Amino acid sequence: MINHISVIAFDADDTLWVNEPYFQETEARFCSLLEDYLPHHTVSQELFKTEMANLSLYGYGIKSFMLCMIETVLRVSENTAPPEVINKVIQYGQEMLNKPIELLDGVETVLQALSGKYRLVVATKGDLLDQERKLKKSGLEHYFHHIEIMSDKKESDYTKLLKHLDCRPEEFLMIGNSLKSDVMPVLAIGGHAVHIPFHTTWAHEHVDVTIEDPRFYQFTTVADLLPQLIA
Repeated sequence: MINHISVIAFDADDTLWVNEPYFQETEARFCSLLEDYLPHHTVSQELFKTEMANLSLYGYGIKSFMLCMIETVLRVSENTAPPEVINKVIQYGQEMLNKPIELLDGVETVLQALSGKYRLVVATKGDLLDQERKLKKSGLEHYFHHIEIMSDKKESDYTKLLKHLDCRPEEFLMIGNSLKSDVMPVLAIGGHAVHIPFHTTWAHEHVDVTIEDPRFYQFTTVADLLPQLIA
């Protein structure tokens, strides 16, 4: 059992619902769109370079991704790409924004089981409007005591969240698919963290570490967590 927990926070993208595969599908279409300029893998590298350069300006999310695709088009084509290419990129982004929400297996069952026994929180990063839209479309909003859409997920961001929730670190459990964003900063401030890997992860979230901490747990699915929280 994971004891003495009062607040359980869930990451949203690729923890509650599918997200990263949509980015990868769109990136593949984008690379094909620019194949007259550069090979597929090179376009992918250029796009990632643009994303990393703009992260501090744009943050995370689909709108940031759209802007980075447009900038990459202009750089790769040396400003010669026709307007139709830019229009196609905007279309790709709008299609992503209109994607239906696909909940991951077992998510709602887990939320139902934990609701009323713990304060449940969403702690996710990304674009405010888009994340609010996804949460509303998910049908899960009513399970959560608080929604925190963060510009980033660093130790200071979690410390601020815990202060707002009036929760001590040792009473806080974070659940997510990213070791970098959902696990390591929470452990660093004294909280508990559960890693539930998703089958695909954005390159920026990859970390090659082995975590040995009594407050760290790893499960295959979110449903595997229930026996550790409900006696």
